[in-house]
Amino acid sequence: MNFKKEYDLIVVGGGPAGMIGAITAAREGKSVLLLEKLSLVGAKLKATGGGRCNLTNTLSSEDFMAKFGSNGRFMQDALKEFDHKALINFFREIGVETHAPDGFRVFPLSHSSQTIISALLEEMQRVGVEILTSQKVEKLLHADTQIIGVKTHTQTFYAKNVIVATGGLGYPSLGAEGDGHDMAEEIGHKVTELHPAMMPLHVKEKWVESCRADTIAKVELRVALKKHSKLRVHGDLIFTKNGLRGPVVLDAARDLTPLLDKYGEVPIMLNLTKGMNEDQIAKHLKNEAIKNPHATIIELLSTIAPTSLSNALCQLAEVDTKVTYGKIAGAPKAKLISLLAWTPLTITGHEGFKMAMITRGGVDLKEINPKNMQSKIINGLYFCGEVVNLDGPCGGYNLQWSFSSGYLAGKVMK
Repeated sequence: MNFKKEYDLIVVGGGPAGMIGAITAAREGKSVLLLEKLSLVGAKLKATGGGRCNLTNTLSSEDFMAKFGSNGRFMQDALKEFDHKALINFFREIGVETHAPDGFRVFPLSHSSQTIISALLEEMQRVGVEILTSQKVEKLLHADTQIIGVKTHTQTFYAKNVIVATGGLGYPSLGAEGDGHDMAEEIGHKVTELHPAMMPLHVKEKWVESCRADTIAKVELRVALKKHSKLRVHGDLIFTKNGLRGPVVLDAARDLTPLLDKYGEVPIMLNLTKGMNEDQIAKHLKNEAIKNPHATIIELLSTIAPTSLSNALCQLAEVDTKVTYGKIAGAPKAKLISLLAWTPLTITGHEGFKMAMITRGGVDLKEINPKNMQSKIINGLYFCGEVVNLDGPCGGYNLQWSFSSGYLAGKVMK
């Protein structure tokens, strides 16, 4: 393909925000060039959701925005233009059927991210988007307050509109380098502090290693710091050799990684018994002991917690796992019940951006117009997706935001 040097729109980044922005603008009759620094588009999208590609979810826009915290209202205009129903219809139009097997998370029927990437690539080709891979954009070009193009490591392209959709810093092996943040700062935009998010975490306590065999369902995680006591997250948990992973940890990580930078370590409390409190646990164990008077405490505990976890908590409470419930002394019994209701752990670290699915922080939202994603500093410059200071929990939130913001920019671009 022969690439001309001047376009109506240049899109920097071949992820979900960039691809849908390019498609939307091209459908409006604009000449569009998409530049991707890797050899293929959609590299990070391919890894999303373990390759299953959780595209979005079925929440209302109000509930959806609430999950993003104090910045969530920023996406109101984008969701009004392109919510989860519009996204589902968009993919149906380009040949991809979706479903929500649990009534909440939306996947392609194939449960393969490659289906999504292939459909987006075919649609870009159909509507005439020119795609140039292995082209890293190094600089945004502007004349005073007007964008005029971009410079790559090999050549210069011109356009009066540029969408920056370079993503964050997560998964550098898939091309994430924070180059969009660097370019934004170079032309005068503020970038907020950046932290890795949606990732496994390390803990101080060594006993977790013995509990790796089981997934603990319906866990509640609380931060045991007075100033941050309102931070509570729910979901499944998996113990690892040196810490924690699973949906509840991935969701909590977006708040915990900044706290780690501030405090060095963060104490947390886990309810590992599906919401049961101390009174309910004591009553349950007493009733089970009445029904099975010869059962050992570990056998009774197996009715509310996995054996590996029960063994570890008995050891912490100094309870002999071979004795019956009635023979456990008062203090160890009270400690065991307390540990079952709220298990303390200490978060000490993580593996940085190399394991982070998303980035917390980005281009300051105060410098972006939410009605069209355009910079308030440079005319014709747009920021979409993860490159801006918006991140949500697991469950299709971040992909929906990428698609919504990319669509909005491509749709309203002059």
